[in-house]
Amino acid sequence: MLRVLCLPRPWRSLWARGCASDGAAGGPEIQVRALAGPDQGITEILMNRPRARNALGNVFVSELLEAVAQLREDRQVRVLLFRSGVKGVFCAGADLKEREQMSEAEVGVFVQRLRGLMNDIASSAVLGLIETTRGLLPGAGGTQRLPRCLGVALAKELIFTGRRLSGTQAHALGLVNHTVAQNEEGDAAYHRARALAQEILPQVDIASGMAIEGICYAQNIPTWDWLEGMAAFREKRPPKFVGK
Repeated sequence: MLRVLCLPRPWRSLWARGCASDGAAGGPEIQVRALAGPDQGITEILMNRPRARNALGNVFVSELLEAVAQLREDRQVRVLLFRSGVKGVFCAGADLKEREQMSEAEVGVFVQRLRGLMNDIASSAVLGLIETTRGLLPGAGGTQRLPRCLGVALAKELIFTGRRLSGTQAHALGLVNHTVAQNEEGDAAYHRARALAQEILPQVDIASGMAIEGICYAQNIPTWDWLEGMAAFREKRPPKFVGK
């Protein structure tokens, strides 16, 4: 079962895997928990690669891709939280030690997979900032999303300088929605995110959401652009949309 509601052991991987893992005690690097009770509908993804500070390595990205793919098909999931199991860090960006051991072709494949993942979780602008602090050009979409968030001039400045930003600075720029003072447990950001998830949760129930999606989809079916999109896919060419 995808959903894990047993409180004594609330976290689990979505699958069994034979490859090496950097997770705590040799466990999975990505774990999933579906919350119960009044929080039903909220699912948490726990990133747990402490020795590499949740750096994006092959196993980590593979497990995260599979988790996101499975959760996308789960209609009971309405809000998804990404949470770090490593105290003091969310994600350290690319695993450069692992990247150094890859061939040029392997790097290309890995970056393409990473870009697809970042498209799903809409966080590659932050990843780009983390990568540039190490003297690298962002490779997972940061050069494209950061200008769209901040404008070209400021995006260039941050990418070219590799400047590190505090949470307060990121909030002032509009890169993050909220900043909170840290608590003794070190999980203040998680509690703020969970409170926001609880606020979002009752806004659209799944049945209403599916009905709205069906209405919107039906409106697209008779359009010229929809037919053009289908034809372009069949003919393996770029579509020529005209807005009709």
